[in-house]
Amino acid sequence: MLFDIIHEEKHKGEQGVKEKKRMWTILVAVWMVVIFLFSAQPSDESSKESLFVGRMVGQIFVKDFEEWPEEEQEAFAEAINYPVRKTAHATEYAILGIFVFMRCRCQDTWSRKRMIATAWGISTVYAATDEFHQIFVPGRAGMVTDVMIDSSGALAGILLAALAGFIIIGRNRRTEYGS
Repeated sequence: MLFDIIHEEKHKGEQGVKEKKRMWTILVAVWMVVIFLFSAQPSDESSKESLFVGRMVGQIFVKDFEEWPEEEQEAFAEAINYPVRKTAHATEYAILGIFVFMRCRCQDTWSRKRMIATAWGISTVYAATDEFHQIFVPGRAGMVTDVMIDSSGALAGILLAALAGFIIIGRNRRTEYGS
């Protein structure tokens, strides 16, 4: 009877790991498709979205932005267009990095270093293929600097996820042992 309970718990644990692997694999794949679709947009569509975000930034952070003349609002949005685009690159890859890292965490025999290195490697290779893909999109270009920005964003997301996991595990251990 005890053997059956232990076996059932172990099996339930294995099933839980399989479900987590499946969930994180799906999230990685879906997010890669999202990135691909953003990259497949011709430059004029992509620029419109970035300028829209630039206007939103102005409305949120600049006092009386809505009172400015239309040309000044447009000039502001254009002036911050480059940082908005690069921040979007870094952010979408930070999310990818988190998802890939969480998938790597399902490999319970891997060291934390191996998880981080693998997640960063996968994210960086995807960034490089994404930039290659952009060569074939009207008005877009594959940029090595964008691969570096994407890779840095991925690493930031990975390290954030690793740090969060480290803090949560530490907190759980303190709670478990009554410290």
